[in-house]
Amino acid sequence: MAITSANQLELLQTAEAVAREKMIDPDLVIQAMEESLARAAKSRYGSELDIRVKIDRKTGRATFARIRTVVEEELLENHHAQLTLKQAKAIKPTAELGDELIDEVPPVDLGRIAAQSAKQVILQKVREAERDRQYDEFKDRKGSIINGVVKREEYGNIIVDIGRGEGILRRNEKIGRESYRPNDRIRCYIKDVRREARGPQVFLSRTDPQFMAELFKMEEPEIYDGIIEIKAVARDPGSRAKIAVISFDNSIDPVGACVGMRGSRVQAVVNELQGEKIDIIPWNQDQATFLVNALQPAEVSKVVIDEEAGKIEVVVPDEQLSLAIGRRGQNVRLASQLTGLDIDIMTESEESQRRQAEFAERTKLFMDTLDVDEMIAQLLVSEGFTNLEEVAYVESDELISIDGFDEDTAAELQARARDYLEEQSRKALEAARALGVEEALIEFEGLTPQMIEALAKDGIKTLEDFATCADWELAGGWTTENGQRKKDEGILEKFEVSLEEAQTLVMTARVMLGWVDPTEMAGAADNADADAEEEAEA
Repeated sequence: MAITSANQLELLQTAEAVAREKMIDPDLVIQAMEESLARAAKSRYGSELDIRVKIDRKTGRATFARIRTVVEEELLENHHAQLTLKQAKAIKPTAELGDELIDEVPPVDLGRIAAQSAKQVILQKVREAERDRQYDEFKDRKGSIINGVVKREEYGNIIVDIGRGEGILRRNEKIGRESYRPNDRIRCYIKDVRREARGPQVFLSRTDPQFMAELFKMEEPEIYDGIIEIKAVARDPGSRAKIAVISFDNSIDPVGACVGMRGSRVQAVVNELQGEKIDIIPWNQDQATFLVNALQPAEVSKVVIDEEAGKIEVVVPDEQLSLAIGRRGQNVRLASQLTGLDIDIMTESEESQRRQAEFAERTKLFMDTLDVDEMIAQLLVSEGFTNLEEVAYVESDELISIDGFDEDTAAELQARARDYLEEQSRKALEAARALGVEEALIEFEGLTPQMIEALAKDGIKTLEDFATCADWELAGGWTTENGQRKKDEGILEKFEVSLEEAQTLVMTARVMLGWVDPTEMAGAADNADADAEEEAEA
């Protein structure tokens, strides 16, 4: 098949038709045609030649040209597609290195095999262009809701027609036991769009928490306009959900606006989510207040937050325990997801028992170490003293202010506490030396004898050993495995050493050993201060 004047315009018409059908740029189709014709011409004239084809966008005329590039003589590799400067000047006196000499060659007759090859090239290029268009279209819609039509089901996964492509709703992204038949209409959340070898893949979801957030945005103009913001969402798909909202307009109640007149807005979302019960909660910057709201409908008596551990203790009345936990722990689990904290729930009676146990333990501590009777020990605990260090080094006026304590009693108690602590320190140092701890670590400022003993028991016996420790190895920390927070015990954690203090101690040891430049340590400290200031401002 030769490309004659009779079918030149037909090329353009074919390109237009293919582009219109596939909804891609006609120029991409013409470029594919040019490449396929060039490949066919190479099979006719020789694969070593650099042959290019240009199709006129107005007339459809295809021009076949042989290209030869001017290179230095020592770089000449392909005599068919390259030539030296001397050879080029013999043809074109003004030729320079890097120029391309173009010679038009006769159009080729496309045999059956060549025509089939050209067709495959065009189809491949058109398919790639179509995939790129699909990816570009859907990647910008990631995180939004899309309406589609169910096409078929494959191994429990639903294939959805979403207009200019297909999406996949995996089995684990469906709500409960919902099922669909071909041609059913379906509304989904675009969770992810990825390029893959088989083309762009659009992954849909109906269980993602943001699906519910987007549904509320569609139902409520105030959320769409930014007057009300959804701060957090937690879902047990198909069963129950909690959503935290805040209003930036004092005249608008965020919870009431989300519920709507006679519950119309929230009911529309509930119907879409197969009857999923939704608790709408006012968001609060104060974690304790927010958690009390999140645990509704249960009442909360007291909240104790451990920010460093990311844990929170909640005390509820005895009769409210089952309500706070919820069926199969659902209520507390959703509240935990909403706040991002681990929640421990206990009843008032359990908390009272724990307080009594702590009171008795501290009372016994003071009785055994200070050699005092139970009444004096209980007085110390009642006034908030929790350990011997507080008794030994507190201002004597605080002890004297306790009913029944005079100056002599306060002085005697502090003397006994100091004597006991000094004796414990002496024993700890002896134990550490017996374990082989070097003097450099014993004399290191910032470590108490008890800390040194704990380090020695863990195999850290030299300053070099200490300098190789990570801050979390000393102070402890938290890691997340499979979505569960796991506690990492620190060697010095029982001595209440924070991560910042541990980091300072380790860096100081490294400076003393010459491992770190002191200026670097100062710079790191400045950066840490700057980061802290930025967080405070935020």
